[in-house]
Amino acid sequence: MGLSGLGIFHTIIGVAAIIAALIAFIKYGKINLNTLSGKIYFYGTIITSFTSLGISKHGGFNPGHAFSIFIIFLVLGAYYLNLKREKSRRARYFENFLLSFSFFLSLVPTVNETFTRIPVGHPLAKDIKDPVIGNTLLVLLLLFVAGSIYQFRKQKQFHKQQD
Repeated sequence: MGLSGLGIFHTIIGVAAIIAALIAFIKYGKINLNTLSGKIYFYGTIITSFTSLGISKHGGFNPGHAFSIFIIFLVLGAYYLNLKREKSRRARYFENFLLSFSFFLSLVPTVNETFTRIPVGHPLAKDIKDPVIGNTLLVLLLLFVAGSIYQFRKQKQFHKQQD
């Protein structure tokens, strides 16, 4: 697999962030930054995104690095909105979307890297153009859209209950 020390650290923290997000989605239907799973996702994603900037199997700046920078802005934006939670109902919709979108974007390079490395010696995909990667990302996109609609509706119900 040929991972550097930074690559191993990046992978461990990234997997922890993904697991925390999945736990949050199952338990709360969203990533909630006020819970332990939300905090693990937030800090894990920030660390993973920054460490990815020092990793490149193709050399130089690549689309994965651009994803990382964008993800950093998304989770920091969500964190800012979380601080405004009590003052703005609209902020909660955007916070949920930004965190879910950051999770989806995190899965794009994750799927690519995983499918082109595992199983060792006979990876599932040869490169990012392999149909198995495209099909997997399409399914994840559909799940993201469906999940976003679900979160919007749940947030709307929550606001109606508060009125």
